[in-house]
Amino acid sequence: MGRKSNKAKEKKQARLAERAAMDAVCAKVDTANKLDDPLAAFPIFKKYDRNGYEQSEWGWKEREKRDEMNDERAWYLLARDTDSSPVAFSHFRFDVECGEEVLYCYEVQLESRVRRKGLGKFLIQILQLIANSTQMKKVMLTVFKHNHGAYQFFREALQFEIDDTSPSMSGCCGDDCTYEILSRRTKHAEASGHSHGGGGHCGGCCH
Repeated sequence: MGRKSNKAKEKKQARLAERAAMDAVCAKVDTANKLDDPLAAFPIFKKYDRNGYEQSEWGWKEREKRDEMNDERAWYLLARDTDSSPVAFSHFRFDVECGEEVLYCYEVQLESRVRRKGLGKFLIQILQLIANSTQMKKVMLTVFKHNHGAYQFFREALQFEIDDTSPSMSGCCGDDCTYEILSRRTKHAEASGHSHGGGGHCGGCCH
């Protein structure tokens, strides 16, 4: 009886510890989503004047895209030219993937006239800064395999890795899948010593 009782106690403690850890993850995501301006801590990055890269095109499905972009969790990082006209944007969200708090970049779009000038790289670097300052563990995004320019840009220029949740890593559909999920750990995650999550696709918990 004593041994069974101890085992039950240990299981209960493990469940409570797991729940507490997930509550802490969700609390960070909720706090990030309540920010008035994720860029407030980086006023110097509110102006861009550098040069150098090609940005991807993501395709368009009208109804799904409208729903996605109007979601209450959606955040937008906008870039404007000198006359205040929008020239680029990134749609991102604070979310939970496989038990980790992440900043997920849903989309980056640039007008053709501002491509190959470094603006895309600049926007992603801002997202990385925001992810670190809000204590997210990594920045994640989805890239189509046929979009060689974007894939090379994220993998080589920005040092993103194929995430454990990507289809090619989980082995669920291998080469048949048209996309990869990429990610980059934040300095916050590296400083706190967190390792990569397990393989396979996981959903969020804080919706």
